[in-house]
Formats: sequence, C-alpha cells, structure tokens
Amino acid sequence: MATLAPSVPEGTGPSHWFWGFLKEELTPFSGRAATVARMSLAATLIMLICVTFRIPYGFQGAVYALIITRESPRATVQSGGIILLVTAISLAYIFSSVYFVISVPLLHFLWVIGSFFLAFYALSAIANYGASVIFAIMIAVAIPLWDRQVSAETNLEDTLRLALAAFVGVVVTAAVELAFRHMRPGDDVVLPMAERLDVLHSLLVCFAEGHSVDDQIEKRVVRFATLGTSRLRPLLKRSDYSPEYIIQMSVVVVLVGRLMDLAATLTQLNVGTSAADQQRLRTLAAAVARLRIDLINRRIPDAIQFDTGESPKNVPLLGEMENTVALIPEAFAGSQSMAFLPFSAEEDVPRSKFLVPDAFVNPEHFKFALKGCLAASACYMIYNFIAWPGISTSVTTCLLTGLTTIGASRQKQILRLTGALVGGFVIGMGSQIFVLPYVDSIGGFTVVFIIVTAVSSWFITSSPRLSYFGVQVAFAYYLINLQEFAFQTSLSIARDRVVGILVGLFAMWLVFDRLWGTSAGMEMKRTFISNLRLVAQLAREPLSKDLKVAVERSFALREMINNSLDQVRALADTVLFEFGPSRRRDLLLRDHIRRWQPQLRTLFVMRTASLKYRLQLPDFELPETVRLAQQAYDASSALALEAMADQLEGKPRAATPASAHSFEVLEQSVQASLAEPRIRSFVTLVRRIDSLTASLAEDIAIP
Repeated sequence: MATLAPSVPEGTGPSHWFWGFLKEELTPFSGRAATVARMSLAATLIMLICVTFRIPYGFQGAVYALIITRESPRATVQSGGIILLVTAISLAYIFSSVYFVISVPLLHFLWVIGSFFLAFYALSAIANYGASVIFAIMIAVAIPLWDRQVSAETNLEDTLRLALAAFVGVVVTAAVELAFRHMRPGDDVVLPMAERLDVLHSLLVCFAEGHSVDDQIEKRVVRFATLGTSRLRPLLKRSDYSPEYIIQMSVVVVLVGRLMDLAATLTQLNVGTSAADQQRLRTLAAAVARLRIDLINRRIPDAIQFDTGESPKNVPLLGEMENTVALIPEAFAGSQSMAFLPFSAEEDVPRSKFLVPDAFVNPEHFKFALKGCLAASACYMIYNFIAWPGISTSVTTCLLTGLTTIGASRQKQILRLTGALVGGFVIGMGSQIFVLPYVDSIGGFTVVFIIVTAVSSWFITSSPRLSYFGVQVAFAYYLINLQEFAFQTSLSIARDRVVGILVGLFAMWLVFDRLWGTSAGMEMKRTFISNLRLVAQLAREPLSKDLKVAVERSFALREMINNSLDQVRALADTVLFEFGPSRRRDLLLRDHIRRWQPQLRTLFVMRTASLKYRLQLPDFELPETVRLAQQAYDASSALALEAMADQLEGKPRAATPASAHSFEVLEQSVQASLAEPRIRSFVTLVRRIDSLTASLAEDIAIP
C-alpha cells in the first residue's frame, strides 16, 4: 500500500515554510537570468535617457520595461506600435475633453470621475496588457496636472512630456527585445510543456523500474508543480497565435499543469508497485514520451486509450494520471495539423488587436470599471479635501494595482502592501538617507538603480504567488526616484509618495475586498457553474441565420469562456490564502473543481471544433438529415450541462436529459454517409463529446 513518507523535514514552523517558499520561488530556471537581464537593461537605458535629457515622469517608461510583451520579436514590435497608438489616443482624449471642462468646476469633477471609469474599463477590455497600462497611467498622471492652478500652456507642456516618457519606454524596450531575439530560440509555449513532460517521463520510468526516485528528478517535479503554468496562460493570450491554437494549447497547459501536481504528490508517497502496476506505468511513460515528441514536432497527437482495469491500490494516483494524459490529444479535436496553427492568417473571424472580443458583452468589464472608479475617486477626493496633492500617487496606485481581475485575494493585498513598503520605505527612502547623499554622479545612481531593478525583476519572474511583489517594489521605487529628472533631496517627497501608495492600496482593499468582496471559494464555484452554462450555450450556437453575425457572436462567446476558465484556475490558487470556518469546505470544493476543470476545458475545445459543422462552413457541410439530428443532440447535450450546473447550485435534480436517444438518432442519420471522410471525422468528434459529457456528469454526480 502507498503510505506517506515517514521522513518529515525538521522545522515545520511558519519560518521554515516561509524560507522554503522563497527558495522554491527564487530558484533559477531556464531563461530566467536572460529575461531579468533584458528587463534590467531596458529599464536602466530608459532611466539614463530620462535623467540625461531631463524628461520627467520617467517611471512610466521604466514600468513598461517590466511588463512589455516578450513572446516574439514580431509580437514585441506590434505591441510597441499599439502602445504608441494608445498614447496618441490618450493625448487626443485629454486635450479634446479638458478644453470643455477646465473652466467649469462641476464639469471638471465629472470629467475626472468619468476618466477614472474609462481608465479601469480600458484595463479590463483592451487586449494588449501594456497598452492598457500606458493608457491608465496617462489618465492617472494627467488629471493631477490639470488640477494645478497654473497656465494652460504649462499643463500642456507637462502632458506632452508625459507622452514623451511613454514613447521613450516603448522604443527602448522594443529595441532591447529585438537586439536579444537571437538568444531565445524555440517556442515559448511548447518548450516549457515539453520540459515538464520530459521530467514526468523520467519519474514514471523510475517507478516502473522499481528504482528510487533520483533527487534531481524529484526537485524538478516539485519545482514545476510549484511554478505552475499560470505564466504560460497570459503569454498565450497576449501572443500573436491564432485563436484556435490559443484555445487548444490552453487546454494542454492546464492538463500538463495538473499532471505535474499529481506527480509532485506522487513523490511524497512510498510507492510499492506490483508487476501489473509497473506495466501500466511503462505504458503511461511511453504515452507521455509520444506526446512530448508530437508537441515539439507540431504533430496532432494520436488518441490515447489505456487498459485501466481495476484501480491500482499501490499507486492511487495512476488512474487519474492516465485519464489526464488521455485528454491531451482531445484538445486538438477537429484539427488537421498543428503546423498552420501559430500565426495562422485564416480564422472564423478576424481577431481584434485592440479590444477583447467580449469587451461590450461581458458585464464583468463594467463591474470591474465601476469598482475601480469608486476606489480612485475616493483617493482623488481625499487628497483634494485635505489639500495634500503630494499623495496624488494614490490614484496611480489604484490603476496599477487594478491589473488583476481578482480583487478579493488576500494574497494580492499582502504582496501589494509588502511590495510598497519594501520599495518605498526600505529601498526608496533608505537609499535617500544612506546611499544617495554619497553619490555625486549619475554613475553611482545607475548602480543602485540596476541592483533594485534586477532584484525586482527576479521576483517578477517568479510564479504568480510572488511575482506581483516584484512589480510593487519596482513601481514604488520608480515613483519616488523617476517622477522628476533630478535626484530627490527632500524626504518629504518620498514620504508623500509612499503615503499616497498606501492610501491607494487601502482604497483598493476597501472597495474590492470589503464592499464587493466575496469568498474566493464561492466565487470559484460560481464561475465554474457559469462556465457550464456558457458551454451549454455554445453547444446551441448559432442562434442567428446570418453567418457573419453567428461567427462574431460565437467568437465572443468562446473568448468569454476561455477567460472565465482561466479565472477559475486563478481563483483556485487564492483559496489557499483564505481562512475561516469555511476553509475546509472551500479546500474540498477546490479539489473537486480542479479535477472537473480539465474535462470541461477539453469539452469546450471539442464544442468549438463541432461549431464549424453547425455553421456549415466550407468543407464542413453536413447533409440536411444529419444537420437536424446534430441540432437535436446538441440541444440535449446542452440540457445535460445545465443539469450539472443546477446540481452544483443545489437545485432539485431534474430528469436526466435524453441525450443517449438523441445520440442514437444522430448515429443512425449518418450511416448512409460514412464513406465520406468528412462525415467520419464528424462522427468521431461527436462520440468524443458524448463520452466526455457523460464522464463529467458522472464525476459531478458523485457526492
């Protein structure tokens, strides 16, 4: 029997856990040092240009050096172009609107509130992460400028200098990324997946051969499990890959991440395998090796089936690992080749480069903007009411700490607060007291700046559990030392800016956590239930007979589902940081949803593939009888998904939809056309959908 390993590390207190946590997060991995070097070099060059040529607001360009898209040279250049466009749009908005409100106090106040709402809406709805940040900072910094009692010409000049700092940040960071493009060969998504599958294969071989697990293999497995795959999902979303490839690889990323979680748990068990278990482990290891080779060579993996038999008693996680591996090829259901997927020029609908597809249909964007507007408006009224303009950085803090869609996470609040304290008080004010008085040239300041940026960048390249800390450290330090082109000799300026940061953090905590905050566990459950209903809605598409409208609607729905699935994963991570009487229940719910999530995501990909038959796109046409039978089956399948959602909500269990009968009717309708390859592919796809839907329903039904 598998039992817990008897060896327990010494020192299991909080301090031991904390240092172990830091060690795991800060351990070097492939490409980390190079990424930190590029980030530090870009930020340092921006600082030197701004200080040398006396360009104020250099913190804006330096912050951008830490968040620019780095997926590929092409993506970097396109991202820089979009950000320059957004900067121009920001200037046009500010200059055109402030002209009408500058002399009327009430209109000016309403303009400020409306601008905050627009900035937060942009953070949520603009597809390019860096562009939305630049737009938000332009608004946050321009508003205090135009509140000053100075001439309009002075305000105009300072606003243009703000745009100049943004331009310097874009150009310098893009140039650094292009200069180092030859140092990053390979695919930034596929190679990390292949690396994880490789170490998983090595672990399975050790168990299959009855050998003890090598320490290096165990450390790599634990590190990959700790690191997670959260960094790869935003990388996919911000990349220039085709929407189909993004959706499919998102499934692979989640499934491989789940495999690493299971493998890390397996390393903590004393596994004694029988001959039958060893054979199953060899089969699983061979399947993992084939998957790795197929992903690297851009081939569609063949379907994988395991002769599971009875559940292994000696290796309790083996069955779940087999099920997870078998789901990976299903992610590419309906695809003919992986070769055309990256940078595909053809897709159902042209992909927007500016706004996310659900920008005007997803109410979450409006809710996020409303909450953010309330927090920023509160900060604005506070510093004006007490006549303390030095803490206007509170507004900028609200906007920059609104970069996550999860506002109720205690984890985020801890990282924000500690990052601001370390970057502002410890490093920012500490360097002003103990270091900068002894620096008489820009060279000495550059050394300090590089050290701070490199340390912050190293934290930024950690997993999401710690990366936000690095962003906050850099932001607080830059805001103190790079808002103006001169060295700050007064501690009151640093004090005001750090206090402003703390006020902004308090406002975000109050609005996002206290007023509108919900338990991460309940929010995770609600979002997962919503995803079940959204996938059911996708199964019924198209609802419009107009092909263009149907394609656009389905694309927006697919994007909404994909984002919502990512949100469930992120919420599952934040459950670990919440405590209280419901913690045990939430952790149990988290385990269930993490098991159901890969199945639902795979079902979503299959439904996306079957939508081409529903839309009757070229090369996906079906005979009329088959099309009608498919509609009937899809309707019953959608009812099955909604029944699962009702069950999770605790509603009375309705009669089981007759999806089995609808599936039989569908199979009978295609008998006369099975000779056509297109029809055979369609039947295979529907069988997979039916099997996975039944499996998910059975799993959710288990109490």
